[in-house]
Amino acid sequence: MKSICPLILFATAVFAQDAPIPTKPGLYATFDTSKGTIVAELFEKVTPASVKNFVELAQGTKAWREPQTGAMVKRPMYNNITFHRVLRGQMIQSGDPTGTSGHNCGVTVPDEPQLGLQFDRSGRLAVANSGAPNSGGCQFFITDDLVRSWNQQYTIFGQVVSGMEVVDAISHAPLHGDKPVDPVKLISVTISRVGPEPADKHKKEK
Repeated sequence: MKSICPLILFATAVFAQDAPIPTKPGLYATFDTSKGTIVAELFEKVTPASVKNFVELAQGTKAWREPQTGAMVKRPMYNNITFHRVLRGQMIQSGDPTGTSGHNCGVTVPDEPQLGLQFDRSGRLAVANSGAPNSGGCQFFITDDLVRSWNQQYTIFGQVVSGMEVVDAISHAPLHGDKPVDPVKLISVTISRVGPEPADKHKKEK
Protein backbone atom coordinates (compact mmCIF):
# COMPACT_ATOMS: atom_id res chain seq x y z
CA MET A 1 0.00 0.00 0.00
CA LYS A 2 1.22 3.48 -0.78
CA SER A 3 1.94 5.56 2.30
CA ILE A 4 0.72 9.07 2.96
CA CYS A 5 3.15 11.99 2.79
CA PRO A 6 5.03 12.17 6.13
CA LEU A 7 4.30 15.89 6.43
CA ILE A 8 0.73 15.15 7.48
CA LEU A 9 1.53 12.55 10.10
CA PHE A 10 1.24 14.31 13.41
CA ALA A 11 -0.65 13.27 16.51
CA THR A 12 -2.17 16.58 17.55
CA ALA A 13 -5.20 17.43 15.42
CA VAL A 14 -6.22 20.98 14.57
CA PHE A 15 -9.91 21.60 13.88
CA ALA A 16 -12.03 24.69 13.42
CA GLN A 17 -13.47 25.96 16.68
CA ASP A 18 -17.10 25.43 15.62
CA ALA A 19 -16.51 21.83 14.46
CA PRO A 20 -16.79 18.87 16.86
CA ILE A 21 -13.37 17.27 17.31
CA PRO A 22 -13.38 13.64 16.12
CA THR A 23 -12.27 11.05 18.66
CA LYS A 24 -11.88 8.10 16.30
CA PRO A 25 -8.24 7.63 15.21
CA GLY A 26 -7.70 8.51 11.60
CA LEU A 27 -6.83 11.15 9.03
CA TYR A 28 -9.24 14.07 8.61
CA ALA A 29 -9.84 17.00 6.26
CA THR A 30 -11.43 20.15 7.66
CA PHE A 31 -13.14 22.31 5.04
CA ASP A 32 -13.46 25.89 6.24
CA THR A 33 -16.21 27.50 4.13
CA SER A 34 -18.10 30.78 4.14
CA LYS A 35 -21.17 28.79 5.28
CA GLY A 36 -19.44 26.92 8.11
CA THR A 37 -17.14 23.96 8.70
CA ILE A 38 -17.24 20.46 7.25
CA VAL A 39 -15.03 17.67 8.63
CA ALA A 40 -14.45 14.44 6.68
CA GLU A 41 -12.55 11.31 7.58
CA LEU A 42 -10.21 10.24 4.77
CA PHE A 43 -10.05 6.56 3.79
CA GLU A 44 -6.26 6.33 3.62
CA LYS A 45 -6.17 2.52 3.86
CA VAL A 46 -8.84 1.84 1.23
CA THR A 47 -8.07 4.54 -1.36
CA PRO A 48 -4.46 5.57 -0.64
CA ALA A 49 -3.68 7.13 -4.04
CA SER A 50 -6.74 9.39 -3.97
CA VAL A 51 -6.12 10.44 -0.37
CA LYS A 52 -2.43 11.11 -1.02
CA ASN A 53 -3.26 13.22 -4.09
CA PHE A 54 -5.89 15.24 -2.21
CA VAL A 55 -3.71 15.77 0.86
CA GLU A 56 -0.67 16.90 -1.13
CA LEU A 57 -2.76 19.34 -3.18
CA ALA A 58 -4.40 20.68 -0.02
CA GLN A 59 -1.03 21.18 1.68
CA GLY A 60 0.79 22.52 -1.36
CA THR A 61 3.40 19.76 -1.56
CA LYS A 62 2.30 18.56 -5.02
CA ALA A 63 2.65 20.73 -8.13
CA TRP A 64 -0.49 21.75 -10.04
CA ARG A 65 -1.13 24.04 -13.01
CA GLU A 66 -1.88 27.66 -12.08
CA PRO A 67 -4.57 28.91 -14.49
CA GLN A 68 -3.33 32.48 -14.96
CA THR A 69 0.21 31.58 -16.04
CA GLY A 70 0.02 27.89 -16.93
CA ALA A 71 3.02 27.26 -14.65
CA MET A 72 3.17 24.28 -12.31
CA VAL A 73 3.20 25.62 -8.76
CA LYS A 74 3.44 24.20 -5.26
CA ARG A 75 1.03 26.00 -2.95
CA PRO A 76 -2.24 24.94 -1.29
CA MET A 77 -4.67 24.47 -4.15
CA TYR A 78 -7.92 24.59 -2.23
CA ASN A 79 -7.50 28.00 -0.57
CA ASN A 80 -9.95 30.75 -1.51
CA ILE A 81 -11.80 28.96 -4.30
CA THR A 82 -15.53 28.14 -4.52
CA PHE A 83 -18.03 25.33 -4.65
CA HIS A 84 -18.55 26.05 -8.33
CA ARG A 85 -20.96 23.25 -9.27
CA VAL A 86 -24.01 22.00 -7.40
CA LEU A 87 -26.65 19.37 -8.13
CA ARG A 88 -29.45 20.33 -5.75
CA GLY A 89 -30.02 17.69 -3.11
CA GLN A 90 -27.29 15.47 -4.60
CA MET A 91 -23.80 16.94 -4.41
CA ILE A 92 -21.54 19.99 -4.12
CA GLN A 93 -18.31 20.21 -6.15
CA SER A 94 -15.07 22.17 -5.70
CA GLY A 95 -11.39 22.00 -6.60
CA ASP A 96 -11.30 24.19 -9.73
CA PRO A 97 -9.65 27.59 -9.17
CA THR A 98 -11.33 28.92 -12.33
CA GLY A 99 -14.81 27.97 -11.10
CA THR A 100 -15.70 26.51 -14.50
CA SER A 101 -15.27 22.73 -13.97
CA GLY A 102 -13.02 22.78 -17.05
CA HIS A 103 -9.57 23.67 -15.71
CA ASN A 104 -6.81 21.15 -16.51
CA CYS A 105 -4.83 21.23 -13.26
CA GLY A 106 -2.01 19.09 -14.68
CA VAL A 107 -2.66 16.27 -12.21
CA THR A 108 -4.32 12.87 -12.64
CA VAL A 109 -5.03 10.13 -10.13
CA PRO A 110 -5.89 6.51 -10.99
CA ASP A 111 -9.32 5.10 -10.22
CA GLU A 112 -9.22 2.86 -7.15
CA PRO A 113 -11.29 -0.27 -6.41
CA GLN A 114 -14.04 0.59 -3.96
CA LEU A 115 -13.98 -2.62 -1.88
CA GLY A 116 -17.60 -2.20 -0.80
CA LEU A 117 -17.75 1.60 -0.68
CA GLN A 118 -20.95 2.89 -2.27
CA PHE A 119 -22.97 6.08 -2.52
CA ASP A 120 -25.41 4.64 -0.01
CA ARG A 121 -25.39 7.59 2.40
CA SER A 122 -24.98 11.35 2.43
CA GLY A 123 -21.56 12.89 2.98
CA ARG A 124 -19.48 10.77 0.64
CA LEU A 125 -16.30 12.58 -0.44
CA ALA A 126 -15.28 11.49 -3.95
CA VAL A 127 -12.95 12.30 -6.84
CA ALA A 128 -14.70 14.11 -9.70
CA ASN A 129 -13.86 12.85 -13.18
CA SER A 130 -14.76 13.36 -16.84
CA GLY A 131 -16.39 9.95 -17.20
CA ALA A 132 -13.29 8.42 -18.76
CA PRO A 133 -11.16 5.90 -16.82
CA ASN A 134 -8.44 7.39 -14.60
CA SER A 135 -9.50 10.96 -15.42
CA GLY A 136 -9.76 12.25 -11.85
CA GLY A 137 -7.38 14.99 -10.77
CA CYS A 138 -7.91 18.00 -8.53
CA GLN A 139 -11.69 18.33 -8.32
CA PHE A 140 -13.82 16.59 -5.71
CA PHE A 141 -17.42 16.47 -4.58
CA ILE A 142 -19.44 15.75 -1.44
CA THR A 143 -22.84 14.07 -1.69
CA ASP A 144 -25.99 15.36 -0.03
CA ASP A 145 -28.09 12.22 -0.50
CA LEU A 146 -27.97 8.60 -1.60
CA VAL A 147 -26.96 8.42 -5.27
CA ARG A 148 -26.58 4.71 -5.94
CA SER A 149 -26.51 5.28 -9.70
CA TRP A 150 -22.99 6.69 -9.19
CA ASN A 151 -21.64 3.47 -7.64
CA GLN A 152 -18.39 2.35 -9.30
CA GLN A 153 -18.24 5.55 -11.38
CA TYR A 154 -16.24 7.65 -8.92
CA THR A 155 -13.60 6.88 -6.29
CA ILE A 156 -14.99 7.51 -2.80
CA PHE A 157 -12.10 8.54 -0.55
CA GLY A 158 -13.77 9.99 2.53
CA GLN A 159 -16.90 10.47 4.63
CA VAL A 160 -18.25 13.61 6.31
CA VAL A 161 -18.33 13.16 10.09
CA SER A 162 -19.58 16.64 10.98
CA GLY A 163 -21.01 19.59 9.10
CA MET A 164 -23.64 17.86 6.93
CA GLU A 165 -25.89 20.85 7.62
CA VAL A 166 -23.31 22.97 5.80
CA VAL A 167 -23.25 20.57 2.84
CA ASP A 168 -27.05 20.67 2.74
CA ALA A 169 -27.13 24.48 2.89
CA ILE A 170 -24.68 24.75 -0.03
CA SER A 171 -26.65 22.11 -1.94
CA HIS A 172 -29.93 24.03 -1.62
CA ALA A 173 -28.70 27.56 -2.44
CA PRO A 174 -30.14 29.30 -5.55
CA LEU A 175 -28.80 27.98 -8.86
CA HIS A 176 -28.61 28.80 -12.55
CA GLY A 177 -28.55 25.26 -13.92
CA ASP A 178 -25.76 23.64 -11.92
CA LYS A 179 -24.00 26.96 -11.18
CA PRO A 180 -24.63 28.66 -7.82
CA VAL A 181 -25.98 32.20 -8.09
CA ASP A 182 -23.70 33.23 -5.21
CA PRO A 183 -21.00 30.52 -4.92
CA VAL A 184 -19.97 29.55 -1.40
CA LYS A 185 -16.27 30.11 -0.79
CA LEU A 186 -13.94 27.30 0.23
CA ILE A 187 -11.54 29.25 2.40
CA SER A 188 -9.11 26.44 3.19
CA VAL A 189 -8.66 22.70 3.68
CA THR A 190 -6.67 21.57 6.73
CA ILE A 191 -5.34 18.00 7.07
CA SER A 192 -5.05 16.58 10.59
CA ARG A 193 -4.53 13.23 12.29
CA VAL A 194 -6.15 11.85 15.42
CA GLY A 195 -4.16 9.12 17.14
CA PRO A 196 -1.16 7.17 15.83
CA GLU A 197 -0.21 6.41 12.25
CA PRO A 198 -1.62 3.17 10.75
CA ALA A 199 0.17 0.08 12.06
CA ASP A 200 0.85 -1.31 8.57
CA LYS A 201 2.77 1.88 7.69
CA HIS A 202 5.10 1.35 10.65
CA LYS A 203 5.77 -2.20 9.45
CA LYS A 204 6.48 -0.95 5.93
CA GLU A 205 9.13 1.48 7.15
CA LYS A 206 11.02 -1.04 9.31
